[in-house]
Parts: sequence; structure tokens; C-alpha cells
Amino acid sequence: MPYFERIKDRFSGPFSPTLISDRQKAGWQLVSIEWRRELPESETPHDPEHAEEIPYGLRLSDDCLRLEIDPYENSVLKLMMDLLSQDFSYSQIVSDLNEKGLRTRTNAPWDRVSLHKMMPRLIEVGPRLFAEDKRKRSLTQ
Repeated sequence: MPYFERIKDRFSGPFSPTLISDRQKAGWQLVSIEWRRELPESETPHDPEHAEEIPYGLRLSDDCLRLEIDPYENSVLKLMMDLLSQDFSYSQIVSDLNEKGLRTRTNAPWDRVSLHKMMPRLIEVGPRLFAEDKRKRSLTQ
């Protein structure tokens, strides 16, 4: 399976059409164009499906240029993964999270629905979480 590299060009000034031809000459393919505008005060945002939420376990870096691991949320993900691997039920996991005073991103107590919504994220980050645990165990032995 081929590997594809992606880059994102950010513009602070006017767009130069030569950028597209320069990139194509270098072997790049145009795959997306993103537009933005400042809303007039008379308009309200109307398309929430285009607003991307930062994945749980990550946060925006101080320079606002990248995502980085959020230590608190990452520890919650690790605990969820650990409890799931021990075959705890959703109700048991929710109880454990709430008893430890852990909260969702909106500072609400965990419930089965909020835990269920985390499953795709746990599947996505699970291999990384297990790799980190394995590295830590090998360093302490």
C-alpha cells in the first residue's frame, strides 16, 4: 500500500496561483481547499458540522499550531482502556471514573452514554496507549 505525505499551506497574505503549479510540478496533488471568512456581527454561525472538535486526549499547543497530548485526558483514556481490558462493564467503569473525581471535557460526571461515545477514540489511541505502557514496564524492570 503506498504511503501518502500531506502538507498544509497557510496563508497570511494574498493567494498566489503559482503555488498550485509549483506544488504540482513537485509531485503534489490538490486534495482540499478550505475557506474561511469573518462573520459580520449580524450573522450567527450556522454550519456546526464543519466545526471540528479536538479529539479527546489532545489539546491545542500554546503556539496554536499543533495538537499535543493533554496529560489529564490521556490519563483518563488510559484508565478506561485498563478497565476495559479487565472486562469491567460500562457501569463499573463509569462508577470508577466518578469515584476518582474524574470528569468529562465539559466537567460533567461520566455516564454510560459519554463512555460509549469514547469507544471510537479508545480504538484509535489504544495501540499508542499500550505501547507507552509496555515501554514504561520495560524501563522499570
